[in-house]
Amino acid sequence: MIDSKKAGPRTPAGGAKRSIQSFAQTRATGQDSRGKRDAGGAVGASRVGTKEAAREAARASGTALPRKGSATERLMNATPFAPRSGAPRPGGSYAGDRPAGARGEPQQSTYTGRVKPRLPPMTIRLDQIRQVLDEVLTWRFAADSVVSHWFRAHPKLGVRDRAEVAEVVYDVLRNLRRYRQLAESGVGNAVRRLAIQGAIVMIDNGRVREVLDPGEIAWLDRIAQIDEQSLAVEVRTSLPDWLFERLQHMPNLEQLAQALNQPAALDIRVNPMKAERDDMLADLARGNAVRHAPVATPYSPWGIRLTGRPTMNKWHQFEHGLIEVQDEGSQLLALLVGPKRGEMVIDFCAGAGGKTLLLGALMRSTGRLYALDVSATRLAKAKPRFARSGLSNIVPVVLEHENDTRVRRLAGKAQRVLVDAPCSGVGTLRRNPDLKWRQSVQSLQELTALQARILASASRCVAPGGRLVYATCSVLIEENQAQAERFLAEHPDFELIDASQLLAARTSLQLEGPYLNLRPDVHGTDGFFAAVFERRKAGGAVSPEADVAAIEVKVAATGKVAAVGKVATEAKVATEAKGATKAKGATEGKVATEAKGATKAKGATEAQVALEADSTETAEGSEIAPSPKKAVKAKPRKQAEPAEQADAVASADAVDAVKSVKSVKAVKSVKSVKSVESAVVPDVAPASAIDAFAAFLAKDALNPAQPDEAEVEDSKTDKPAKKPRASQAAGRVKKA
Repeated sequence: MIDSKKAGPRTPAGGAKRSIQSFAQTRATGQDSRGKRDAGGAVGASRVGTKEAAREAARASGTALPRKGSATERLMNATPFAPRSGAPRPGGSYAGDRPAGARGEPQQSTYTGRVKPRLPPMTIRLDQIRQVLDEVLTWRFAADSVVSHWFRAHPKLGVRDRAEVAEVVYDVLRNLRRYRQLAESGVGNAVRRLAIQGAIVMIDNGRVREVLDPGEIAWLDRIAQIDEQSLAVEVRTSLPDWLFERLQHMPNLEQLAQALNQPAALDIRVNPMKAERDDMLADLARGNAVRHAPVATPYSPWGIRLTGRPTMNKWHQFEHGLIEVQDEGSQLLALLVGPKRGEMVIDFCAGAGGKTLLLGALMRSTGRLYALDVSATRLAKAKPRFARSGLSNIVPVVLEHENDTRVRRLAGKAQRVLVDAPCSGVGTLRRNPDLKWRQSVQSLQELTALQARILASASRCVAPGGRLVYATCSVLIEENQAQAERFLAEHPDFELIDASQLLAARTSLQLEGPYLNLRPDVHGTDGFFAAVFERRKAGGAVSPEADVAAIEVKVAATGKVAAVGKVATEAKVATEAKGATKAKGATEGKVATEAKGATKAKGATEAQVALEADSTETAEGSEIAPSPKKAVKAKPRKQAEPAEQADAVASADAVDAVKSVKSVKAVKSVKSVKSVESAVVPDVAPASAIDAFAAFLAKDALNPAQPDEAEVEDSKTDKPAKKPRASQAAGRVKKA
């Protein structure tokens, strides 16, 4: 480096630069002079030039001389490497002896001198695929995460290189069991044989065979002669044993498995808050997306399907929140939820927020939309999507577990709750083929237990009359129908709603049964399941036991049913007896009689009636026959306890009593009323000492009025239930 501060006073501006240039020119033009000076000795000098020669050259060119001891002067006197033959390059350097051979030919290393062969591109590609598969097949992380991490570690790869590596890796994962069985007859690295089979399918057979050795080519010729139909179904379709056992009873198993092993198209949807699908299709057809053949999805009113693997993150429609990536089956879940403006809606397992965005758009950014998840990382990734969408009603909440206290605070408040539960992901094998190899029977059992807990916890948030939607991206029965039936058995306050009726108004999708079942081989979507439940409103019938309890409550409140296991009210019995006297509003202390020739004593107590008789009357004689209405109001308080203790009255007896009373239509006297009462009231023994004293008085003929013989006979034989009233009267007389 030149010291500009020291060289400045003596040289004009740029003098140091010109000195370096003159030095370069001296090196370029001094070859002939050096050759003449060294004609008698070895070719080349050990020094570039002497100080005097440099100064002479500087004077001849009219440039300023460098200062003594400066960096330029030291550079002029430096000893370079041994000179190399060849024409000089611009700037004074020389080309080496390396031959400009054809691409792919061995070349000599500049630094080591050893021969370094140049590998063909396909050989390099197979080695790259093998490296990625070595990391993926450890099953420590998801395949997409491993591939993304490997691409970040190799930033020099182009877009085409990345696409070829990723496509071959995913093809190997889809057909891993079949490829492994075919690779057993080969030699060499096993993972390389897997990479070769995937590259033949996804890249080009001819290009791959050009870089293989004879042993690998012979192996490919052998496996090409094998008939795939001779392989077992689970091998031919590359299904692990645990998954094949659960899918073998499903209709069209092989067709379903082949559909799961095919790459999926890319589904996007428009943001209903900002765009319409027809306008977006026209916009995409005019831009770069035209090569991806955008078409409308058959079932979702917002979906658009693209072919290939477009890089959407740079599209202006994506940057402004007009479109989002979401499978068509996932879009249909929003139709089942059916959110309305101003409601409280909960997305219980929000994840990356795809379904949350659609729910918020259907709510027109009103009300309150809670996005709940136990992963703070997933919710953090969803926040940029929330911002692009323009929604302001989303409240992301990170939970500790499914029974978090924040969930309890929302109990019974939400009109709509969506539970997209964590599952095995069998329905998304087209996009995530590694899931079938990373799952097992044990993990499936753990997932089903977790799903049941999450569904039970989310159901507490549903308000009466609200809707609960349970969904999975799986096609396994134990994660879908079995979970729905288990939930209904454990939660009788919920009822199942037919999903086909909810979708019929918005889509052309034809469903069978009350559940939503989507298959890639039938509907062209990922495998999805959904069940819709609705919570019964308060007061609704819940179960047969609850129905019986509700009937008993209604009987006790209205008195319109004769009996439910006990003798019910006798009001209807008394009122149906024609000619019986009504005693409206009669209290226990008021007795009214309509016996022939008897004086009405409204408001008179039993003790007063006994005093007017001028004698100590018996309970039967002093007590004027009450009206049927009075008997009904007075008896339940005294007769309920003996009846419950004895448990001797059944509902059939009560019905018979009602029928017997209805047959008596011409009863008008006190005798007939008493006979009705005696038919209804059972014979009960005295319950206290006062009752025994009243019975003793009843046996004495102290009443001078000599009541009717029929009345006395009825009182002696059929009216023990009147003794409590007689005891009250006797007690009052004694006190008087």
